[in-house]
Parts: sequence; C-alpha cells; structure tokens
Amino acid sequence: DAKRRNVKLEAGEAWFQVAKDPRRPFVVDAGRVRVRAVGTAFAVRLESGGAQVVVTEGVVEAWVEGAEGHRVRIAAGGKAFVSNDAAIDVAAAEPSAVDRSLAWRAGKIDLDGNRLDFAVGEFNRYNARKLVIADPALAGEEFDGIFRVDDPEGFAMAVRDSLGVPVDTAHPDGIRIGKAN
Repeated sequence: DAKRRNVKLEAGEAWFQVAKDPRRPFVVDAGRVRVRAVGTAFAVRLESGGAQVVVTEGVVEAWVEGAEGHRVRIAAGGKAFVSNDAAIDVAAAEPSAVDRSLAWRAGKIDLDGNRLDFAVGEFNRYNARKLVIADPALAGEEFDGIFRVDDPEGFAMAVRDSLGVPVDTAHPDGIRIGKAN
C-alpha cells in the first residue's frame, strides 16, 4: 500500500532482496513474528514455535505482534530465532553459518554437526518420499556434509556408510534408516 510493502509467509522459507524505500518499509508477517527492512537481503523461515531470521545484507528489525516494544535488530551475517511468545535468541554473526542456512537457495542442505533427526526433517521438507529413522537411538548422531535436497536416498546411503546401519530404500513408508527396536 502507500505506507508499507507487506508479505505474508504462510509456510516454509523465503529469501527477500529488498529495494530501499524508507517511506515504504518492507514487512514480512510470519505467523505472529514480524520482520521489517528498508533496503536489505534476508531470509525468514516459519517454524511451529516462531520464525528464524537470517540477514545477508543490511539490517532488519524483528518482533512479535502484540510485543512491539520488544524488538531485535539483526545485522548482516547474523541470525535470530523469534518465538511466538516474544522470546528472542540472537546468534553471533557467523557468515559461514548464514551461508549454510541459505544453502537451500542452491538446492543443497549443508550440515555442520547437525543431528540426524534435524537432517531428516530438512530432507522431508523438500521431498514427497520421506526419510524415516527406524531406530530412535540414531536420532542424536551428528553429521557434516553438503547434500542435494532432492537426493534423500544418497543421504541415507551416506548415513549407512558412516554409521554402519542398515538402510531400506524399498520400504513402502519411505526410506528407513536403521532397524526398528
């Protein structure tokens, strides 16, 4: 409208590169979380408990609707998780972490010591054929590597080789990692 540019993120993640226009701030509504920029580049990922904000250029401001007095400014290279209850967890600026979290833009998942259950969740966001951790004891195992988002089977084979666990790619419920207890 004449006073601001609005985007409503209903699911998933989006990256924005915003043209400068101080008279019309750019505001993303992600659930209860609001993110405002004037001229910058940033990503917003809507999650069940709030939104993850990653800034690649400039500065953005984030808050929760109804708690406008509790805002956080996030500069380039930084990221923060803004929860629906207005709690804000700001991570130290680490450009490499920002690059990893935005690897999806190049069709990749970049894992850096991430747990298997997190990695499986990331793959399952992008694929109809789901990964399933059949043995819950494997969920906390950590992984490093860069994988194609559209290759859950390749990731499962890397887990198999790394952990020496069985992988069933022919199971009707999806690609099963490990044996069920």
